[in-house]
Amino acid sequence: MENNRMKLVGKYIITGEIKCETGLHIGGSKTALDIGGIDLNVIKTAQGIPYIPGSSLKGKLKSMLAREEGSEKPETDSDTIKEIFGESPRGDKKEGKITRLIVRDSLLRNSKEMLNKEGNFTDLELDYTEGKWENTIDRKSGTAGHPRQIERVPSGAIFDFEIVYDIYDDKTNDKLKKEIHLEEMKKALRLLQDDYLGGSGSKGYGKISFANLSAVEKTIKNYEEGKEGTKVEFKLN
Repeated sequence: MENNRMKLVGKYIITGEIKCETGLHIGGSKTALDIGGIDLNVIKTAQGIPYIPGSSLKGKLKSMLAREEGSEKPETDSDTIKEIFGESPRGDKKEGKITRLIVRDSLLRNSKEMLNKEGNFTDLELDYTEGKWENTIDRKSGTAGHPRQIERVPSGAIFDFEIVYDIYDDKTNDKLKKEIHLEEMKKALRLLQDDYLGGSGSKGYGKISFANLSAVEKTIKNYEEGKEGTKVEFKLN
């Protein structure tokens, strides 16, 4: 297997903030059946605080690159996408590719401000979220029906995120694939800013922006010696 011959030489750690420019809905399970209550909940931690699952962010970044390529199925993704995000064995193919990307769950930074209804969050109906009513429109009569209330993380919410990229010693034309992969990841982040995260994006939900990005590159020697690694520039603009 090709990946068994690759040697891990370090890690590239990207951190920053995800800011909600509009309300964000990433669905979770309903824990109570309240008359007149929320119909579609957002996902929350065990403490009841909304968060962005790493799987949601990672899946959306991969989706942006696949759409740019015109790939509709995992098996038609480019080698670059498969190298970054991994590839599961399928069909007659017994070997896949390991993922080089770890995307952590993004936790809510300004939860206390939201809970205390401070600053921009004085009108929140719930502890950390807002409810938004939606209706379906009958095309013939033009009347609204079947109202439901959707829970959203409000505009202004900020989540801390971390992405870890594993650096291997494989090259393309004497150029470490790391350089190619990082440029693709930056492109995916840029595309996502002009797309949406979570559900109901065509209705205005899920517009986000990335801010205060920074990165640290750590070699295996850094890990052996317990050092912090080297700060490197990571900009989307």
